[in-house]
Amino acid sequence: MRKTLYLKFVLAYFIFAVFAFIAVTMFVPSMTREQLVREKAESLYAEATLISENYASGLYTSEISLEEVKTQLDSLAVYLNSVIRIINPSGRLVLDTDNPINVEDAVIIENFDPTITKGSYYTVDKFFGQYQNNVLSVFAPITSDYKVKGYVVINHEMSAIETSCNNILNISYITLVITILLSVIILIFFTEMVYAPLTKITYATEQYASGNMHYEFQVDSDDEMGYLAACLNYMASEIARGEDDQKKFVANVSHDFRSPLTSIHGYLEAMLDGTIPPELHEKYLNIVLNETERLTKLTNSLLTLNNLNTKGMLLDKTDFDINQVIRRVAATFEGSCRQKNIAIEVILTGEKMYVNADKGKIEQVLYNLTDNAIKFSHQNSVIKIETTEKKNKLFISVKDAGIGIPKEDQKLIWDRFYKSDLSRGKDKKGTGLGLSIVKEIINSHDEHINVISTEGAGSEFIFSLPQSSINEEEDDPV
Repeated sequence: MRKTLYLKFVLAYFIFAVFAFIAVTMFVPSMTREQLVREKAESLYAEATLISENYASGLYTSEISLEEVKTQLDSLAVYLNSVIRIINPSGRLVLDTDNPINVEDAVIIENFDPTITKGSYYTVDKFFGQYQNNVLSVFAPITSDYKVKGYVVINHEMSAIETSCNNILNISYITLVITILLSVIILIFFTEMVYAPLTKITYATEQYASGNMHYEFQVDSDDEMGYLAACLNYMASEIARGEDDQKKFVANVSHDFRSPLTSIHGYLEAMLDGTIPPELHEKYLNIVLNETERLTKLTNSLLTLNNLNTKGMLLDKTDFDINQVIRRVAATFEGSCRQKNIAIEVILTGEKMYVNADKGKIEQVLYNLTDNAIKFSHQNSVIKIETTEKKNKLFISVKDAGIGIPKEDQKLIWDRFYKSDLSRGKDKKGTGLGLSIVKEIINSHDEHINVISTEGAGSEFIFSLPQSSINEEEDDPV
């Protein structure tokens, strides 16, 4: 933006003011004058027509005396602030409200020609040299026996019209100035409501472009500008959080890969240089084998998470018996349970319960949750796997009586590589990715998973799955 937008707006404002002033000073005066002249001419022509019909025509039929007409027209001339004349077609002045009647000395208006109006009923000139300045003159013919006997001419000084025109123009100029001054409010409004927030947003985007995703700004507005600023802030915070997660991810992966690799390298080097005698090779080779299994498990978990996060991934949803999957997963941990003297209690709804989901991924969810439950359970305890049916949903619970999860850690357990302080001592071979995989799988099914845990008393993980319509078909009587 670099201040150009504001300068353009200010320039547009001044261009508007200049063109408005030019338009008012160049076009409005002539238009106002023409309108006033036309209105005055219409008014005077109406009066001239009335005089022609009611007074002047009687002069040529001897129905009324010249003195009577003069008396009437004198009063009307004062009222109209004009000069009223009756003129013969030859230019001979019959009556003039500015002069007394003089029958003996005839006054002839040289070059009198009523056609100077050129098809109109008025003209603005010096009226055949009778005036030093322009006057407005209207002509109304006096007819008798279908012949034009003369003309009623009303002359009105243009100075009076000019005075009225100037008064109106003064009002127009004052209105223009007030309008321009009031339009400054628009400029101020633009500055405060648009330009200032836009400047903040532009500076913020420059900060984000330079990599400073932790820069924060605020626009106190409820309109689109405020919404845009909030979106940018949210975007930057999400990107910053993503970068932090990425750094944490790299650090955790490096740490989890470094430990087994260091052990493998150290033991193999010791066996090669003779530090570890041949009779102990089998023992340490088993340790190396365990570390490679740990690396394999970590790699597989990372690949699983990467696949789950791939956009457009399609789940292989089918209708399958979840009870059978639960029993099979429980049987898988028979050896681990025997070592710790742990029992797995399975409480299932019905003999068969069909759900619609990705069978392989749900089996992995149950495996990870059961594996966690065994790891963190005490000796001689019981793990309970239970299903509950509610509103076309099947809720599956995996509950242990182990060490539990501290309240402050319960929102963090879904993060990758996260391990609470209580779990670090027990989960020596864990990757910290098991619950992240569980969360991703359940979310990909558009379902939910929750945890209920009390430190020192155990934890319960509950997730939902949609029931299959096969259940309803099996319940229908044959």
